[in-house]
Amino acid sequence: MLSLPGADIRPTSDRLRETLFDILTAGNPTALEATTWIDLFAGTGAVGIEAVSRGAAMVYFVESSRRAAELIRKNLTSLSSNANLEILNEEANRALAQLQRGGIQADFVFLDPPYRLEQAYGATLEKLSDSSLLRTHGIAIAEHQKKFDPGERFGKLTRYRKLLQGDAALSFYRLR
Repeated sequence: MLSLPGADIRPTSDRLRETLFDILTAGNPTALEATTWIDLFAGTGAVGIEAVSRGAAMVYFVESSRRAAELIRKNLTSLSSNANLEILNEEANRALAQLQRGGIQADFVFLDPPYRLEQAYGATLEKLSDSSLLRTHGIAIAEHQKKFDPGERFGKLTRYRKLLQGDAALSFYRLR
């Protein structure tokens, strides 16, 4: 997987990504088949690409950096899949509004803003909570630094699990 230099593009570690997908599949290797994903602050696209490799039918990669969006395009060329893939070179909240206008509903929304943009977590999760983008039983997952807590509740989204691994953490949210 290709990457870019700098701290803003920080691909989810292989170990954390494997743990994430082990949790989501819970021993059922077909659990993610035919699902729809939104990979926000996609960076290299590693999480969305992993979702495709595990059977996702549709992945929206949202990345505001033109260089990173091009990198995702390059990383997708090595993928042989029947999944539908779309790259939105937009700021996350603008892309969420665009996807909502398009009637999109996702089973999973993964967000991993650059760690220095702590306010992006709350703003994005609030926007997601106020939208119809997440299916009723969908899950929003935020990757963040272990020492930073994005919060328990955002409107209709409530955290139901927090996983710590190394310096990183994953917070899992559902609609209540």
